[in-house]
Amino acid sequence: MTRRRVVVTGLGATTPLGGDVATTWAGLLAGKSGVRSLTEDWAQTIPVTFAARVAVEPSEQMERVEIRRLDRSEQFGLIASREAWKDAGSPEVDKERLGVVVASGIGGVTTLLDQYDILNNKGSRLVSPHTVPMLMPNGPAANIGLELQAQAGVHTPVSACASGAEAIGYAFDMIRNNRADIVVSGGVEAACHALPMAAFAAMKALSTRNDDPARASRPYDLNRDGFVLGEGAGVLLLEEYEHARKRGANIYAEVTGLGSSFDAYAVTKPDPEAGGASRAIKWALREAKLDTKDVDYVNAHGTSTRLNDQMETMAIKQVFGEKAKKLPLSSIKSMIGHLIGAAGAVEAVAMALTLKLGVMPPTINQTNFDPKCDLDYIPNCARDKKVRTALSTSFGFGGQNAALVMQSISN
Repeated sequence: MTRRRVVVTGLGATTPLGGDVATTWAGLLAGKSGVRSLTEDWAQTIPVTFAARVAVEPSEQMERVEIRRLDRSEQFGLIASREAWKDAGSPEVDKERLGVVVASGIGGVTTLLDQYDILNNKGSRLVSPHTVPMLMPNGPAANIGLELQAQAGVHTPVSACASGAEAIGYAFDMIRNNRADIVVSGGVEAACHALPMAAFAAMKALSTRNDDPARASRPYDLNRDGFVLGEGAGVLLLEEYEHARKRGANIYAEVTGLGSSFDAYAVTKPDPEAGGASRAIKWALREAKLDTKDVDYVNAHGTSTRLNDQMETMAIKQVFGEKAKKLPLSSIKSMIGHLIGAAGAVEAVAMALTLKLGVMPPTINQTNFDPKCDLDYIPNCARDKKVRTALSTSFGFGGQNAALVMQSISN
């Protein structure tokens, strides 16, 4: 049986650079940082006092009654999915052929921690009756599914920093294998809270540049000292090609391959030989029926941690050989921080726009050459280039690896 083609027909996002896709994209191309000092009192009690919070608060985009019953991650998910749905032209589709796959790496952790404080300080009678549906990791996907009445299936991959990419891959498979015609897919995260940040800091995973937040996330730079925690959501509307073509949809790109692998090395450290990352990339290209010579650009994971950036550079060299030196890649985490479960999804939004518009966003804050990270990371300034095939990489705690391939397509 011939597998069906899958295209991207809608994009939505709320990020540290903007409350929608257009503002986020403009910020990325301008090399703008969305990282800033935190103003909450608790921020002064932990080692890291900055993060990449969303640029537009959900209270400016949603009704108050929705805000009260939804976790922050669920709010982000609905904001981004509504934009993606509208961007796709609010398509008519049989609800039994409509699915949702929206990931989260951590889930409703702010609700969990806030309600625990209420329990301890004010008693059980004041704990919100909405707590369970607010804290469950599948809450964002469930709320999107309810709003759209998606009956083909609502799913939530949870695989740390690879979650968003794996969600898109799962949605890709749903359409390709004829389980759905349209799937709303992506990732959300809202974990900028004292405990998660203190925990990441205790692992020495976060940058500690408290005096210079905007330049703290510096992937591949010699002086990088950790990632910056971010929050937000990215959502893509995936659609079967003929379904999209018949209704005259605007097509951003075609999804052609996903590779997934597991390091089997350590929970919080990547395989230093880059075996897992390399396998994910190779499998994604194999599924897309492409050769390494076909890839024009990589939207890289690039966390700004010493081990990840070095490992990812090694993986690119292993897979692409001599071409690696000429292959442009960049990390938008330099501008929006690390959105954990939403990272791969927001990066996929950016990759779709690169394919459609022919501009590659930069890696900002790269000012000091690291001899172990010696590829073309598009430093500091966006670059115009016609991109026909792009690859996105996502690597997560636990040893999860995902690689996503998209290609340009004419309507």
